[in-house]
Amino acid sequence: MMTMQTQTALITSRDPKGMQAVNIFEAAYNKAKLDDSRAQRLNERGDELKTGISKLIAELSVSDRYADEEVQSNYTYPREYDGPKPIEEQVKALAEILNLDSSNALEYAKNLPELPAGAEGWFAIPSSNGLKKLFPQIENDADRYCAGVRLVHEKIAASRKFYNWSDRQITPNRLRVHARTAHALDLVAENQHGDILIVAEQLGMRHRGRSVRRARECFDSNEFGLGSLAVGSIVLTHPNRLVRWKELDMDCSGDEFDDPDADVRFDHAPFFIFNDGEVGFGTHWYDDAYESYGSVSAFVPQS
Repeated sequence: MMTMQTQTALITSRDPKGMQAVNIFEAAYNKAKLDDSRAQRLNERGDELKTGISKLIAELSVSDRYADEEVQSNYTYPREYDGPKPIEEQVKALAEILNLDSSNALEYAKNLPELPAGAEGWFAIPSSNGLKKLFPQIENDADRYCAGVRLVHEKIAASRKFYNWSDRQITPNRLRVHARTAHALDLVAENQHGDILIVAEQLGMRHRGRSVRRARECFDSNEFGLGSLAVGSIVLTHPNRLVRWKELDMDCSGDEFDDPDADVRFDHAPFFIFNDGEVGFGTHWYDDAYESYGSVSAFVPQS
């Protein structure tokens, strides 16, 4: 599978920069001065050691930019949500709701790659080809994307109570796909050619309590934010994900939204929330951290 292209090459343990970390571990190991029995016990617990080291590497290698844009959060998914539905069921449901062709996605679902680290499961979302089929009269990608978001909103409103605080603002001059997300979805689509993409995702827990801007800073090399179209599609196929007020709501960190009255352009991000008995869609500043929100993200499978 293709992996995301980053500005710098991936550093392995054999690289001089990687060797520095290896030397640090070696020095710490020597400083522990283990005798034969303690060294043997450590070897026997190698899996635990590997997991602990991997977690520590992940924590220490994250950028500290916008680190103050995090708050402690104990919010979780609602008890009614028990994880992603079988992917074939999702594909068929999304195809029926949006009048898309499910054949290519169902074929791809027969031989899925290994689920990337950090993902909670596989989810079905519309592809750019699917949007072209839905809106053949629209030639511009940005216009077509906004039309897709508006359609998903209409479908949510047809299935349950729905309120859009950004009504009549879903236009290309206000809403756009983040560059990292656009690039990642292009990579995913290289191996999937139908109306529906199957993408490895997590629905907010991984970045709960972080601002959208901080979440983007913490993404793994193959991780990217999901936008309003993808997250709205998940709300359609997994209605139990948003059912109560005190739950973890979903930031759409793959989109950027512009407030014309703000000093900085496109400094907002959309979100989906459940409040007052209905699903809501709106936007807030990308540098605000809320304990009840978490950025939804996806992963490009790595070879």
